[in-house]
Amino acid sequence: MAVAVAVAVAAAAARVWGSSRGLGQAGLLLRRSAARGLARSLPQRQEQQHFPSLDDKPQFPGASAEFIDKLEFIQPNVISGIPVYRVMDRQGQIINPSEDPHLPQEKVLKLYRSMTLLNTMDRILYESQRQGRISFYMTNYGEEGTHVGSAAALDNTDLVFGQYREAGVLMYRDYPLELFMAQCYGNVSDLGKGRQMPVHYGCRERHFVTISSPLATQIPQAVGAAYAAKRANANRVVICYFGEGAASEGDAHAGFNFAATLECPIIFFCRNNGYAISTPTSEQYRGDGIAARGPGYGILSIRVDGNDVFAVYNATKEARRRAVAENQPFLIEAMTYRIGHHSTSDDSSAYRSVDEVNYWDKQDHPISRLRHYLQSRGWWDDEQEKAWRKQSRKKVMEAFEQAERKPKPSPSLLFSDVYQEMPAQLRKQQEALARHLQTYGEHYPLDHFEK
Repeated sequence: MAVAVAVAVAAAAARVWGSSRGLGQAGLLLRRSAARGLARSLPQRQEQQHFPSLDDKPQFPGASAEFIDKLEFIQPNVISGIPVYRVMDRQGQIINPSEDPHLPQEKVLKLYRSMTLLNTMDRILYESQRQGRISFYMTNYGEEGTHVGSAAALDNTDLVFGQYREAGVLMYRDYPLELFMAQCYGNVSDLGKGRQMPVHYGCRERHFVTISSPLATQIPQAVGAAYAAKRANANRVVICYFGEGAASEGDAHAGFNFAATLECPIIFFCRNNGYAISTPTSEQYRGDGIAARGPGYGILSIRVDGNDVFAVYNATKEARRRAVAENQPFLIEAMTYRIGHHSTSDDSSAYRSVDEVNYWDKQDHPISRLRHYLQSRGWWDDEQEKAWRKQSRKKVMEAFEQAERKPKPSPSLLFSDVYQEMPAQLRKQQEALARHLQTYGEHYPLDHFEK
């Protein structure tokens, strides 16, 4: 094949340059070179090569292994199961003192306040949707520890790609309640100008990439951002959140493989909360969860108790340190439980029992576990709890009432922020909408929109 290609290239060159002597001098050189290569490739002229014996290790480039002489398929349950790393027990007691992160009191209190403020906001916005004030909402009940514990272990400049249930990361980064509300209400203060459905937050100043609805699309995007950070020697990490259901998407495979082969400083953070909408994990996969997939891609992996905020913090902190220092990806599977419905469009009582939900809500909740820890240290008491609950509800209600009073963005913004110069086709659509509203405007609540 190589000989034929070389001769063809020489012949083409002769035709292009119009040599009067066939292939010309360059062509003759190529032909002689190709002929010598052909002669060297003939079996009778090839010297005897020595190959490794069957007793040596396999030389295949695609795997690192040993030869065996017994037919045997690998069992999926080759190990008993990847263990779950934890620091605190369910009563908030440190199990192994050497694993205690020894966080200062003020930082632990910020963890707790962020988790409980998120919980309060969830309750108010959930009821707001039920009353028809907003169109949609997704709560974070039971998963607050995964958000806040991981966020606390990152640098503020680390880039975050979320799925849709990571509001606690923004909460820990001091994203204002007013902007949470503005986004869910789609009013004039919304950074997205009302063009996204609720809970699709984004904030450039806090390095939080805007949420997009299609499942798992953020995974390969996050890998690309991590590769760019590596090339720029930016000394930052990218963290990409997703659920165990999203890990079944093809984008997850592509993202894992690219991150490993390109050696990207990224943390894949899987919230395994038991259900992908109504699909339980028993129907989502047959292997040992998501962390078990990491070694197959060449990714360092760990499984942690997602309801233990310190376990999440320690794992994320170490993964972040090594990802930046070594330029390699890490996979964290945080085992938790989604106490709320998947969204306001879901009724989880159709596929799980009330007793199951109550167990996790009452017996193994990340907020109550951290509260036990604080109380055992003398950093929190019942009076402080009562005062904070009242204060946090007041904060959320003030932001809520402010968001309701603000008008919606102008309909003209439907057409902006996509092209630097609006194309003719889009301009025609904008003009058509303006004519339609001028004619039939009385049928629309235009007084609710900014002029």
